[in-house]
Amino acid sequence: MKKYNPRLQAAIFEVVDNQMSAGDPPETKETFERLLGEGFSKEDVKKLIGQAICVEIYCIGKYREEFDRERYIRNLRNLPKEPEE
Repeated sequence: MKKYNPRLQAAIFEVVDNQMSAGDPPETKETFERLLGEGFSKEDVKKLIGQAICVEIYCIGKYREEFDRERYIRNLRNLPKEPEE
């Protein structure tokens, strides 16, 4: 069984919720709806979108990159495939 940090998960889920509420980027909500339609649960969809968010956080921290909107959207569109750096 994988261990996880519930506070970190809650923070990532909050980012997902905020993006969907703001409609920025609109691809977050589109991806959420698409994955629900493919049979994933709401929690699993948030986890999948969270993976794409984590790639961005990782690249910002490790490589000192700016947020890469194009990569983020590409990773959203490719879900449930694992996001790429």
